[in-house]
Amino acid sequence: MTKELGVGIIGCGNISTTYFSLAPLFKGLKVLACADINVQAAKARAEEYGVKAQTIDELLANDEIDVIVNLTIPDAHFPVSKAILEAGKHVYSEKPLVLTLEQGEELRRIAKEKNLSVGCAPDTFLGGAHQLARKYIDEGGIGRITSGACYVMSPGMEMWHPNPDFFFLPGGGPILDLGPYYVANLINLIGPVKRVGAMTSMASDTRTITSQPRYGEVIPVKTPTTIQAMLEFVSGATITLTASWDVWSHRHANMELYGTDGSLYVPDPNFFGGVVEASGRDKDIKPLDSWEHPFGIFNQESPHGPRANYRTAGLADMAMAIIEGRDARCSLDRTLHGVDVMTSILKSGEEGRFIELTTTCTQPAALGIEEAQALLK
Repeated sequence: MTKELGVGIIGCGNISTTYFSLAPLFKGLKVLACADINVQAAKARAEEYGVKAQTIDELLANDEIDVIVNLTIPDAHFPVSKAILEAGKHVYSEKPLVLTLEQGEELRRIAKEKNLSVGCAPDTFLGGAHQLARKYIDEGGIGRITSGACYVMSPGMEMWHPNPDFFFLPGGGPILDLGPYYVANLINLIGPVKRVGAMTSMASDTRTITSQPRYGEVIPVKTPTTIQAMLEFVSGATITLTASWDVWSHRHANMELYGTDGSLYVPDPNFFGGVVEASGRDKDIKPLDSWEHPFGIFNQESPHGPRANYRTAGLADMAMAIIEGRDARCSLDRTLHGVDVMTSILKSGEEGRFIELTTTCTQPAALGIEEAQALLK
């Protein structure tokens, strides 16, 4: 029988329901307890999902817990993850892992000292669509990738989120909130980044909330809301990345990669599924043949139709990596390289120069059909 790691969750907001509800799909995980600075929030989630509600200190001291999932707000990710490591437990964090490279290096130091693992979302690059794109690239479907373009743009978060303030403060913004999905998938598909350059701006220094319950409230904007970046990869590929909350509509595709023998059209990295298309030198764009990847199968309804949602796959892969003694795909090295990419993009926008990255990583191992099935119960 496969060993299970006891899982605790700190942070019982909206995203916690995803982890509570999807964790039972996977091997190696058993959610046992949760905690929140708001004790009532923890009690409500505990009652809803049949786990134990504890204070944060009680959870950190709980001997049944092997790994703690950090679902706090971005500004709290570093101190909470540090406390988890210092309590002798593995950490899996929601994105971004930290807000500075220095914070990430401190987590690395503690983890190495205590022989603990650190992992981080996003894990959407493990989805069936993105792993199909990876397979096609690895098999030479478009030749060597030379360039590409990525776009993630919308009017903003204040129209639907009940408390959007933190999205517009340092540590927020589209590059740190949505950029992780794109950067993680680019690392999955192409490998590490060598240097970045960017221009950044904001359309307004305030936002008016149009969601409930704070409709009409004006909040400050203190971080760039439009970022136009250029990423040069170690492989030599150059990719443009535009992330903005100042765009009402557009016709750009989420991710296009151009190779010496064709082009690849990758669906939104914010999700696990979608249609992957490609063309060869004949310029005839067609969907790739579908495959029965477990993390591409529809399992949820959404306002936009059926959707594949397997968030928690990265946590499960980390748990099995700990059990099996192998490298986790959502590893500290890769997520910290992603933090380096994103914070360097923002620094480039401030300083008006290209920034050479100080970190690197390897591509994660591909997650084919058999490997994905091995993570499921």
